[in-house]
Amino acid sequence: MTGTQISYYFLCQRKLWLFTHQIDMEQTSDTVAMGKFISESTYERQKHEIHIADDEDEIVIDFYDAKNKVIHEVKKSDKMEETHIWQVKFYIYVLEKKGIEGVTGEIDYPKLRQKINVTLKDDDRKKLEEIRKDITKILSMETPPSTINKPFCKQCSYYELCYV
Repeated sequence: MTGTQISYYFLCQRKLWLFTHQIDMEQTSDTVAMGKFISESTYERQKHEIHIADDEDEIVIDFYDAKNKVIHEVKKSDKMEETHIWQVKFYIYVLEKKGIEGVTGEIDYPKLRQKINVTLKDDDRKKLEEIRKDITKILSMETPPSTINKPFCKQCSYYELCYV
């Protein structure tokens, strides 16, 4: 499971299915490119993108403050805040499974000059287990889930694939 899959689970399950089945439309997205630029330029002095993988999970953390045990995830906008929060909760969950206790998260919105603190509670761990099961079911489907037709779909890199 990846952080992107967790995020897409909350955002759009069709996008989750398409992305995981190697139908990747994001390499041509200006929105994705802008988000990547913001992430890369926010912590210029720190090491970027820490990759952690095992047999079950693969995560890419924007920046990890090991001294204070804080995961930093940089986002362009807070429009999809719930997806961002669950992505960071998943990162904390994976680090806990690796034996790193006491980790918290912080979502940084540099353009908004805002930060959101994220913690992982027992209920969140249970919900993440349910989410993992749901994602596995979604990914095993022969065809992608239906379109969701939300206002944000028009900005999605998969828009033409879903609606044209």
